[in-house]
Amino acid sequence: MDNNANKEVLLSVQNLDVVFKQGKNSFKAVSDVSFDIYKGETLSLVGESGSGKTTIGRAIVRINPCSNGAIYFKGEKISGKLSRKKDREVIRKIQMVFQDPAASLNERATIEYIISEGLYNFRLFEDEKDRMAKVERAINEVGLLPEHLTRYPHEFSGGQRQRVGLARSIVMEPELIVADEPISALDVSIRAQVLNLLKKFQQERGLTYLFIAHDLSIVRFISDRIVVIYKGRIMEVAETEELFKYPLHPYTRSLMSAIPIPDPILEKKKKLFVYEPREYKEGEEQPQLVDIGNGHMVFGDSKEIEEYKAVRFAKEEA
Repeated sequence: MDNNANKEVLLSVQNLDVVFKQGKNSFKAVSDVSFDIYKGETLSLVGESGSGKTTIGRAIVRINPCSNGAIYFKGEKISGKLSRKKDREVIRKIQMVFQDPAASLNERATIEYIISEGLYNFRLFEDEKDRMAKVERAINEVGLLPEHLTRYPHEFSGGQRQRVGLARSIVMEPELIVADEPISALDVSIRAQVLNLLKKFQQERGLTYLFIAHDLSIVRFISDRIVVIYKGRIMEVAETEELFKYPLHPYTRSLMSAIPIPDPILEKKKKLFVYEPREYKEGEEQPQLVDIGNGHMVFGDSKEIEEYKAVRFAKEEA
């Protein structure tokens, strides 16, 4: 899994900044973020609320403008101004599944219209029969029934609504899906079903995902690689098992310590690790994201990087 050199990069985020302005005030939500997503993989962005992960997802689907840096899709720049033709192509190829399945569906529209909307907008069907066949196939694939098509979103549970949201995305035949905490609003018992659906689509359709979450235990099941983000900056990037085996950055370790243990006795004894960010003063060496080997990247100054390397590779030699 470590040999990423010969993999095709589907999406590349390079030195991304996102700044929100309100009057004279401005807030930098994302700072110098860079990562690649390889074709066919699931890359997860993990961080607490307010860390900037959703802002990055929304910048990729061009809801939030980039203040600096660039985003490339299949080698072509998609951030900034695009021709109408390119704009339409990007909208079709990169779909988003939103966090709140209730708010992201039009309450006044039937399920059939909600799933068909993209098809209508892009004329992705030959005739009515073809459109209906595509909609029925999408609804079947997410585990709902054709008779559900005449109903309205309020008649469905949260898990069913999220399935409708998935059907609306996959009917467009996208190449990349940005899934923004698609299961955090759902019951625990339903979460696994939706994750299994995402995995199924990936295998069947060769889909690529950017999966956004605040919970490391969820992304372990679905991700190939994980990007840990804190206050708009990347703290650590590694393949899933590598990260769980060697969480190096203190922020990653604090996220790991927050994962509940199923055994209540062990859970009670567990010590939570609290991350206290270090302040870097003016004139001091500023931290950077450094590849320490094994496709593992950590944010730190040269002294910290040496410590991380010692921890990571000492264990391996022992």
